[in-house]
Amino acid sequence: MTKQLAGKTAIVTGASSGIGTAIAKEIAKAGANVVLAARSQEKLAQIAKEISQNEKTLCVKADVTNQKDVDSLAKLAKQAFGNVDIYINNAGKMGSSRVLKGDVSDWEEMIDINIKGVLYGIHSVLPAMLEKGSGHIVNIASDSGFEVTERLTVYCATKFAVRAISTGLEKELAKTGVRVTNISPGMVETPLSSKSPFDSDRKKLLPEDIARAVVYAVTQPDYVNVNEILVRPI
Repeated sequence: MTKQLAGKTAIVTGASSGIGTAIAKEIAKAGANVVLAARSQEKLAQIAKEISQNEKTLCVKADVTNQKDVDSLAKLAKQAFGNVDIYINNAGKMGSSRVLKGDVSDWEEMIDINIKGVLYGIHSVLPAMLEKGSGHIVNIASDSGFEVTERLTVYCATKFAVRAISTGLEKELAKTGVRVTNISPGMVETPLSSKSPFDSDRKKLLPEDIARAVVYAVTQPDYVNVNEILVRPI
C-alpha cells in the first residue's frame, strides 16, 4: 500500500478489538501515526505490538463516556505527534434495545458511548482542526441508522443520531477544510455482533472490509469529501 498518510496522525477509539483494531492496522499500513484508545491498556499494548511500529503508535487508556478522558486523549496525541489529522469515532455498544424490555441501564450506556462519546471526540479535536484549516472526522455508524429493526429499537436510535450528527456537522464545516465521513457497516464479524441474530445464508462482513472503507475516505484529495459510505454483505 502506498504510504498516502505519511506524516498524518489518526486517533482510533475502540481500538482494542474488532473494527477498531482493523482500522488501526490499515491506517498504520498507509503510513499514519496511530493513537489507539480503549478501556483496556493490556489489549491496546498487544495491538500496538502487532502493528510493530513503536515510534508511530501510542496507546491511551480512555473511556469515551468520560469527557476528561477524551480531552486528555487528544492532548496526549498532540504532544506525541504534533497534530491530530484524523479522528475516528469507532467505540460503540450494541446492548438490550427493545423498549418493552425496559433495560434502562443498557439504554443509558448505549447513549453515553454511541452518541455522547462521538460528540466528546469531535469536540476534543475540532478547534485545532479549524485553526489549521484541515482535518478529517470519521464516524462509524451502522446500517441500523437507516432502518429500524424491531429487536434493536434503542440501538438503531443511537445510530440514527450518529448519522444526523455527521450530516449536520458536514454542513456546519462547509468550506472550512475540515471533512466529515459517516461509515455505516452492515453486520460485521466482531465481538459486538457475536450474539446478534443474522441470516444463516449470508456471510458477515469482516472488520478489514470497514477498515478499507475508512482508508479510502481519508486518502482522497483535500477537495474531495466522501460524506457517506454504506457497506453491506451480499
